[in-house]
Amino acid sequence: MRYEDAGVHLEGKAKALKGAREALEATYTPEVLRGIGAFGGLWDATRLKGMEHPVLVATTDGVGTKTLLALKVGDVSGLGFDLVNHSVNDLLCQGAEPLFFLDYLAASRLDPEVLAGLLRSLAEACRAQGIPLLGGETAEMPGVYREGAWDVVGTLVGVVEQKEVLGPERVREGDAILALPSSGPHTNGYSLIRRLVEGLDLEAPLPELGESLKEALLRPHRAYLEEFRTLKAQGVELHAIAHITGGGVYENLPRALPEGLGAEIQKGSWPVPPIFPYLQRLGDIPEEEMYRVFNMGLGLLLILPEGEAERALTLVNAHRVGRVVRGQGVHLI
Repeated sequence: MRYEDAGVHLEGKAKALKGAREALEATYTPEVLRGIGAFGGLWDATRLKGMEHPVLVATTDGVGTKTLLALKVGDVSGLGFDLVNHSVNDLLCQGAEPLFFLDYLAASRLDPEVLAGLLRSLAEACRAQGIPLLGGETAEMPGVYREGAWDVVGTLVGVVEQKEVLGPERVREGDAILALPSSGPHTNGYSLIRRLVEGLDLEAPLPELGESLKEALLRPHRAYLEEFRTLKAQGVELHAIAHITGGGVYENLPRALPEGLGAEIQKGSWPVPPIFPYLQRLGDIPEEEMYRVFNMGLGLLLILPEGEAERALTLVNAHRVGRVVRGQGVHLI
């Protein structure tokens, strides 16, 4: 017997990796000493010498069932951006800058064309954020993964000065909450979305959306590194950041708040992308459930002193959406 008889195709995997090697190596920064092909990537940590007290931050996440929708329409070009950008935003919640990225791609059957597309997308996303793709793992595991499904996962490592770590301990009653807008559902709620749009023509233009469902639902997760750097460069004081992902504003905003403080969010103070009311009507979904499942246009929430809010709004595209109040949890008013 051969390995192929057990469902593992080594030649196709090797060919896809070889074809994408140039794109992957194009992500390398001067700190990369050894990358793709080694048993472990090497990154020169002397870059951190100029820092007073560097703290490493690591985050791992996946694209989830959005991959199934992308595979269904034959377009995985945005999935690398979904993964990298999501990870970047998670680092920002600690006030950290990204250093390097590692990916994990797995399926029951590694289709070389899909694998090559995913690797190119990851490389493009890393280059867009100035992050080297230092290494990763590609696994073909029939019996573990369902036929036709892919798992697209990654780990991002970053760094922040200890005195600049953001979090609940900085937040005060009366702080303003600003929202950086999302590009749509990002990478969350797709198990529900796929059920809602099952049987619909994803490629047909929809006048109420101004685009097709494919375009609205596969638009990549936004990254907010540029906005973060702009605010930091201008000396805007940030207290905490909440990335609105799975669980929506109800579950994610409290993660940035200390015990005894909650938040009021003013409905109507930011533009809700049309895909959300469309999905709500499609499934007759209660409003509270919408805010629990989706970001509803709230991509990243910045918590900062009230006195800094107006200056921040002149520097980045954001909306004042609420404030920190005494109490617990999030209240939409």
